[in-house]
Amino acid sequence: MAITTTQRIRDWTGPALLSFGFRPFFLMGAIWAALAMLIWLPMLMGAIAPPPVFTPVDWHAHSMLYGYSAAAVAGFVLTAVPNWTGRLPVTGWPLAGLTGLWILGRAATTLPLALPSFVIAAADLSLFAALLFVLLREIVAGKNWRNLPVVGLFSLFVAGLVVFHVQARGGAAAQDWGFRLSLGALVMLMTLIGGRIIPSFTRNWLVRRGETALPAPMGRPDKAALATGAAALIAFVIAPDARLTAAICGMAGIAHLIRLSRWCGGATAPEPLLWILHLAYAWVAVGFLSVAASGVGLMLPAGARHVWMAGGIGVLTLAVMSRASLGHTGRELTAGRGLTIVFLLVNLAAVLRLIYALAPGQMWTLHAAGTAWIAAFGGFAALYWPILTGPRVSARRPSGNQVKQPG
Repeated sequence: MAITTTQRIRDWTGPALLSFGFRPFFLMGAIWAALAMLIWLPMLMGAIAPPPVFTPVDWHAHSMLYGYSAAAVAGFVLTAVPNWTGRLPVTGWPLAGLTGLWILGRAATTLPLALPSFVIAAADLSLFAALLFVLLREIVAGKNWRNLPVVGLFSLFVAGLVVFHVQARGGAAAQDWGFRLSLGALVMLMTLIGGRIIPSFTRNWLVRRGETALPAPMGRPDKAALATGAAALIAFVIAPDARLTAAICGMAGIAHLIRLSRWCGGATAPEPLLWILHLAYAWVAVGFLSVAASGVGLMLPAGARHVWMAGGIGVLTLAVMSRASLGHTGRELTAGRGLTIVFLLVNLAAVLRLIYALAPGQMWTLHAAGTAWIAAFGGFAALYWPILTGPRVSARRPSGNQVKQPG
């Protein structure tokens, strides 16, 4: 008899933290997001020295994109791929091994270790190599060819990290094309995955409430937004300061806002677990518009990238982690007061970072943004510690939380 995913999880007798991929990576990722910002703020003021291999700005960029964001992506794919392929999830000691590789990467790129740069790079890349192997193995074995674009985008993300380590030897890697390649790949991945789960989860919730106005199915506006977004991100990687790039990014931002308007976001106001997803996608669209603004001199390029980092990635990953953790541990898909405050704090951090991008002389906004970010992710870690480290609660009726095929 074939073993099911549920049986595999139930057969695991070790720590609950290792019973499913989202548990360790979502928890450690949130802790790291807060801790890395706690380190960064004094590092920015010169009170803490950066590790030997990075400048302060490079370390900050690396810790957020390849540290926190990578943990969120790892937790997502290790949880979603079994739903996509029908194969068993990675659990138990193999999952502990992947978790250890992530910790190794954080230690190697943060501690003042007297090691050659290629050794630090190899330690940092170890998790990504293992994840790529797992992703490709599962998709090929499950003949789930539709999800090969996910592997392709993740491969570009990892390629950008390789280039980042090479460029960090000369400093200013955070401003170079390796970092932009990884950021662009992650933004594209968010438009693919977000475009599937946000209208799907919204539709399920509205149907249960008896609503008749439902999100529009995948159509030409969605395909136009994805195509324009892909073109804009390619231009962003190759020539971020070009006027043509600004024009394409402006069109992409508008296209994604039109796409978002078709998903009935206004009807989700009573449920924070849903409106946070819509708001997160809005940040992705605003990120395109911010890159366009930087291309015509209205915003510093680093500020525009932070709209995607703090707004798009920060808000969307926190939204997905919150919902997936509840759904996959058998809990009701609703946000309490504490989680709603966390959502407000992460959006406050993004707004304040945008204000600093528009008015870089206002240093208080930068520190306030960092403080709100720490409070948001620290709050998530505190609220979800018992959920992610404890056993699954009793079974309940299906809630439509499963992550379906990206489209």
